[in-house]
Amino acid sequence: MPETSRNIFDHPVLGYGFRPFFILGALYSITSLLIWGGFYADYVMPPLFMLDPVSWHAHEMIYGYTIAIVAGFLLTAVANWTDCAPVRGFHLLGLCLLWLAGRVVMNFDLGFPDVAVLAFEGAFILALALSLSVPLFKTWDKRNFVFLVLLSILLACDMVFLITKEKASLYVAAMIIVTMISLIGGRIIPAFTVDALQERGEEAHETPQGKLDVLAILSLVLIILALVFVKQEKAILAGTAFFATIIHALRLRRYQTIRILNDPMVWILHAGYSWVILGLFLTGVSALGFLPFSIALHAFTAGAIGSMTIGMMCRVTLGHPGRDKIATNLTTLSFFLMQGAAFMRVFGLMIAPDYSEEWIIGSATLWVLCFALYILIYAPMLWKPDLDEMVD
Repeated sequence: MPETSRNIFDHPVLGYGFRPFFILGALYSITSLLIWGGFYADYVMPPLFMLDPVSWHAHEMIYGYTIAIVAGFLLTAVANWTDCAPVRGFHLLGLCLLWLAGRVVMNFDLGFPDVAVLAFEGAFILALALSLSVPLFKTWDKRNFVFLVLLSILLACDMVFLITKEKASLYVAAMIIVTMISLIGGRIIPAFTVDALQERGEEAHETPQGKLDVLAILSLVLIILALVFVKQEKAILAGTAFFATIIHALRLRRYQTIRILNDPMVWILHAGYSWVILGLFLTGVSALGFLPFSIALHAFTAGAIGSMTIGMMCRVTLGHPGRDKIATNLTTLSFFLMQGAAFMRVFGLMIAPDYSEEWIIGSATLWVLCFALYILIYAPMLWKPDLDEMVD
């Protein structure tokens, strides 16, 4: 039997970054989407002291929910990549409190001057990047320095948006998250697919495609540059978006998606990457004036970010503590709920735009149900020690 923890800093939930941040992120996404759906149903109003409702929703889903899941993943992954001790205990609790401080100042008017709000909101990403930089520089893990760059850009976008209130900064931030998905997805999706196929006795091998991997990231960089510097030239944005669509589709065709459709823990990641490709295509279509950009944006957010985060949250929660990475019926249901939320938010507005409020409410409801299931199933696991510690 494990020893009883002497203080809060020894608690298992503060043992690895994914534990507290997956719980916090899931709970915050449930709360945020309840408010967002309630707003369209005329039951509740989002905080209006600083941002309009749409800006609040967009900002908090990126810098509230998504950044919490990114933090949990990177804090855990960097410890594995560098073979260094993970951020834990007091240090990890401090990061959680900084994230919470940002959510407080973005949701409650405490009478702080604007500069104080900026400081509280920006402190978390800065502290996260510094926490990750220590093991990365200590081991000189140059391959993963890119995540420090991406976090720095996210911080800059956050500050620019809060100062200017221009949504272009949030669009860039969303594309930075998509770049993370493309970068990490290119590493883990083919590897996890091959592992799953080999575990059930099938012959499978990864197909190296280094040039496509590089082109995939560069194509997203071109989109970001187009959003920042040539946003008035819609043809350039359309061209870069369609180019990125082709590159990512060519990349996906080597991931053996068809062979893994009977394994929910893997196909949810393929689904997330497929939403990236659809989002890129719809970005090109919207740049040509055939669709509102918000539809393409939600293919990235509700589709790609939603699918990839819930998939990795379930996988890491099971696999890291030593549990079998097998999706139960309720976990599989949560994956389908996420796909339903994304389909309603993207295709519902394309098929029947006159019912936009109903589609948004329905999508928010399915998202809430998805993460409610995650909390129900996985929060108790995140709160408990790893299996080997329980045995000891």
